[in-house]
Amino acid sequence: MSDKRQKNQLADGGNAGSNQQMVLAWDQEPKGEARRDLRTGTESSMAKRIAESPAFGKQWMEEICGRDNCQQALARVKANRGSPGVDGMTVQQLPDFLKEHWLPIREQLLRGSYKPQPVKRVEIPKPGGGVRKLGIPTVLDRFIQQAVMQVVQRSWDRTFSDHSYGFRPGRSAHQAVAQAQKYIADSYRWVVDLDLEKFFDRVNHDRLMAKLAERIEDKRLLRLIRTFLQAGVMENGLVNPVDEGTPQGGPLSPLLSNIVLDEMDRELEKRGLRFVRYADDCNIYVGSRRAGERVMAGLTAWLTAKLRLKVNQQKSAVARPWVRKFLGFSFTKAGIPKRRIAPQAVDRFKKRVRELTRRTRGISIEQMVDELARYLRGWLGYFGRCETPSVLRELGEWTRHRLRSVVWKQWKFGRRRFVELRHRGVKGDLAAQTAGSPHGPWRIGNSPALGIALPTTYFESLGLPQFLLVQ
Repeated sequence: MSDKRQKNQLADGGNAGSNQQMVLAWDQEPKGEARRDLRTGTESSMAKRIAESPAFGKQWMEEICGRDNCQQALARVKANRGSPGVDGMTVQQLPDFLKEHWLPIREQLLRGSYKPQPVKRVEIPKPGGGVRKLGIPTVLDRFIQQAVMQVVQRSWDRTFSDHSYGFRPGRSAHQAVAQAQKYIADSYRWVVDLDLEKFFDRVNHDRLMAKLAERIEDKRLLRLIRTFLQAGVMENGLVNPVDEGTPQGGPLSPLLSNIVLDEMDRELEKRGLRFVRYADDCNIYVGSRRAGERVMAGLTAWLTAKLRLKVNQQKSAVARPWVRKFLGFSFTKAGIPKRRIAPQAVDRFKKRVRELTRRTRGISIEQMVDELARYLRGWLGYFGRCETPSVLRELGEWTRHRLRSVVWKQWKFGRRRFVELRHRGVKGDLAAQTAGSPHGPWRIGNSPALGIALPTTYFESLGLPQFLLVQ
């Protein structure tokens, strides 16, 4: 971080103090009842007595700046890693920066005068075309957002709808898909697949702040959240103001989106509908197309009038669940519905594997498998929870076919291939026939000789994961 950035950030907070103060301020234990509360991670006794009105008497900013909460926030930011923001500070530099400057930053937070830096605009391609705009806060702002999120979530999460699964402790996308599967099994075999157009870019700040103010009386925290919402976006060296939306990329954005959409959850519950929501991805299950169309029309009008949100008509639909996807999964049509990997997810998988196994990359097969394995472990950890093992087997065979064609290409031609095949146990005639084949690497990659020379166990010995269902 530059000297200029530090001076701007710390001007009204004073210096960090003497060498004896060169430790994180939250390492200094609070005393009395506050000490016991921070150590156990529970709310104060007063907060427990007034659970119906959690804002009354609650010291929000003091809890956010508390020792345990800050340690947890720092650990989470370090674990998430991520790119630097506009100031260039990396996650690795954050702990040392906090050791030197946390005391004045904490003072700014407690006084309500902290001002975050603009977020850095990054665009990433969407699987279905177009781009998704992300806003990357500085690592210091990510740390503060994480600390805020943890405290606000503890007060809000217990009041969220049971139909909400996204970005909540103890809840997951797999649970959301399983609940959708249950609705289909209960004969609600039409889905209202609702897509909110540019939801994160269109959240109304005034409505969101009014919602937060219903429970948070601490004006310092309300002011801090609004400054994060309106910090601005830096693009091409210029800072543009922001008057709506919650930029995706910061730790606070998912919680704020849940607070906004909790109002929609309550409306759907009031109408007696069966639905599953994961962030802004919402599926409603009904018994007929006619019911689905009625729900779609009514909910579209309500979202526009009440939440000032727009439904994307091109991406939303009333259809059968097996022709739509939900969080990367779809469902089988006949009999009891089973989870299957959505065709779009399979296409994205193959595209990524092709990129990682290009024969022109110029790296060893060991390095290629190592890079591929890192991707596959994450992918299988998620999609391995499907209920169609034959699809996983086919994808495993296809992936090993790709790798065999890479090895074949690296072996070049002629006697070198023949010797390698013979060394791996392929009979002489078959080895000679394969070594002299004029066909391309992809076709040879599926030959019996290479199947013997490069069996599944060979790639597993290099670290390639097995394509198995996750139990």
